[in-house]
Amino acid sequence: MLTVLVDYDSGNLHSAAKAFQRMADETGAGEILVSARPEDAARADRIVLPGDGAFPHCRRALSLQTGLFEVIDDAVTKRAIPFLGICVGMQMLATWGREYEDTKGFGWIGGEVTRITPADPALKVPHMGWNDLVIDNPHPVLAGISTGDHAYFVHSFAMRVDSPAERLAHVDYAGDVTAIVGRDNILGAQFHPEKSQATGLRLIANFLAWKP
Repeated sequence: MLTVLVDYDSGNLHSAAKAFQRMADETGAGEILVSARPEDAARADRIVLPGDGAFPHCRRALSLQTGLFEVIDDAVTKRAIPFLGICVGMQMLATWGREYEDTKGFGWIGGEVTRITPADPALKVPHMGWNDLVIDNPHPVLAGISTGDHAYFVHSFAMRVDSPAERLAHVDYAGDVTAIVGRDNILGAQFHPEKSQATGLRLIANFLAWKP
């Protein structure tokens, strides 16, 4: 089994790779590889797409890697390879990103990514630090994760999902903020699993064992 963390010059993958490697070792989930090569993504049994920074930058950075997105798109939408997007890697699943400029997402999860606007003006944006998950829809990758478990967030924009069935969890930040999305073989987490201690490691282990 090969899990590829896609490297497209969008953030430091070191801590994510360490967390995935740790859980792969603990669960016997095979090899973890950080790679920008389309041929590695093509042979992956699972694909993880991290992302830090602004939506338009990440989308452009991915498209500049020749053939990489096309290979990922084929693997995920045609061959149903399990996929996990993290932070902006999750946001890019949406139809549109509205950060700085309108940017087309992958369109795998219907919705758009807009600025967080807490109802309480005392709450700062970015939404940064620990927050308690509220589980909206059950999912195998959420096994052992319950409402009240906390995860670590750093973001100013969040996904508004068209279909309530595709929002698996949210957090309250003077208003609902989407935390996890998913359908079929596709998952996304707005928080950083590698920084979310027990909750994040459980999510990673569940993803590595998931057979959609």
